[in-house]
Amino acid sequence: MKRQTPVKSVVFVVDDDASMRDSLRSLLRSVDLTVELFGSTEDFLQNERPDVPCCLVLDVRLPGRSGLEFQNELAMAGIDMPIIFLTGHGDIPMTVQAMKAGAVEFLTKPCRDQDLIDAVRLSLARDHERRDQRKYLTSLKADFATLTAREREVMSFVAAGLVNKQIAGEMDISEVTVKMHRGNVMRKMKARSLAALVRMADLLDIRRAKTPP
Repeated sequence: MKRQTPVKSVVFVVDDDASMRDSLRSLLRSVDLTVELFGSTEDFLQNERPDVPCCLVLDVRLPGRSGLEFQNELAMAGIDMPIIFLTGHGDIPMTVQAMKAGAVEFLTKPCRDQDLIDAVRLSLARDHERRDQRKYLTSLKADFATLTAREREVMSFVAAGLVNKQIAGEMDISEVTVKMHRGNVMRKMKARSLAALVRMADLLDIRRAKTPP
């Protein structure tokens, strides 16, 4: 039995025009992209989406909810997916609204094939980066959870720019103890440098306001 090749990324197309869907599928498949087609937003929502980088090519004018309304609905539901709008009836206010809400591109039908391909590739790259960042943050949180209360306090002071002597004074402990906690923090957080630890603290939102001298 032939083993199915895992899907690396998916482009979802939602358009009520069957001929447009077929045209987009042919175009995107011609550049080796996996495509799934839907005639309505309802069909798209009922579809089980694979956990891979993806993007949505969305018609603006659809039966029922509009593409712009659906964009807002996805955001409210916490479905974070790059969106490329396609429309035959676009205008400046509509474009501005879509882009302000985070759309990657707003293209008018018929658009140049290369413009759409470029927008899709950019969208997939952005979603890949977002997923990597999310995984990294999850890993950081797991590492941070292994710190003791004292180690977390030391990390917050280090991230605020305090040196060991100042931290010792703030925590009413010896510098030797601060150095021990600081070493543990660096090891447990897998931080290769002070700058890396500060970036981690920023991502975890644990930076403490620096105590005035």
